[in-house]
This record gives sequence, C-alpha cells and structure tokens, in this order.
Amino acid sequence: MIIESVIERNVMTIDENSTALEAAELMTRHYIGSLIVTGHMGFRGLFTERNLMLDVVGENKNPASTRLTDIVREDFVRVTPQDKADHCLDLMKEHRCRHLLVFDGEDFVGLVSLRDMVVLLLEEKEQLITRLKEYISA
Repeated sequence: MIIESVIERNVMTIDENSTALEAAELMTRHYIGSLIVTGHMGFRGLFTERNLMLDVVGENKNPASTRLTDIVREDFVRVTPQDKADHCLDLMKEHRCRHLLVFDGEDFVGLVSLRDMVVLLLEEKEQLITRLKEYISA
C-alpha cells in the first residue's frame, strides 16, 4: 500500500531560533514526538525526541540555551506520497529513524511515523484476510 492516506499534513512547526527547551515544551503540550523546524528560507529540518536526548541531554547541553539552529538535523530521509509502506519501513530500519519527511518534488507535504506505517500495514493485512475469507466461502 502507498503511504498517501497516512501522511500527517498538519504538522507542528517551530522557528530555528527557538531553544531545545521550547521545542520540548511544545512537543509535550501537544503530545507529539517531532517538530518541523523552519527558518527564514522556509523548511529547515526535523527535530525529534531522539534529537533532544542525543544532541542536547546526551551532550550535556543546556536545553534553555541551546538553539535549534545549532542542532537541527538536515540529513533527513525523504519519501514521496506514492512510496509503499514496506519501502518506508526499510528506510526507517536502515537509517534508524521513526519519522520520514514526505515531499512531492521539492514541496514539503508532511511526515509519516513508524506508528503510521504499522497502522497502514495492519489495514492491508486485514483487507487480505477479508478477501481470503470471501474466496474460501465462495
């Protein structure tokens, strides 16, 4: 199945000059695990809970004074709305990440998470089971 139906298009954004603490507070308030970081040129990158732990806490940096512009990851993995869930899971495994950014050409569309991929694959399996049951009972 392609991922188009599970793309999160209403993503939370945060300015690159915000601090890691502000990002953590925003993620906590909205119960989300990632933010799109934007700058004066538009899309800049992705900031996740993992970045907070590895790049701030793990490096013993002060979250209140660490600016996202200094730690945002710009080496994100891109997919398209037409990519298949299996391909996305392979990319997540290969790059050890839980979020993929979805682009249509150069336009940012949204993101998909590992959870989204699991839901999509479960739906696919349920559809297969239904078709097999119909086939058997026909």
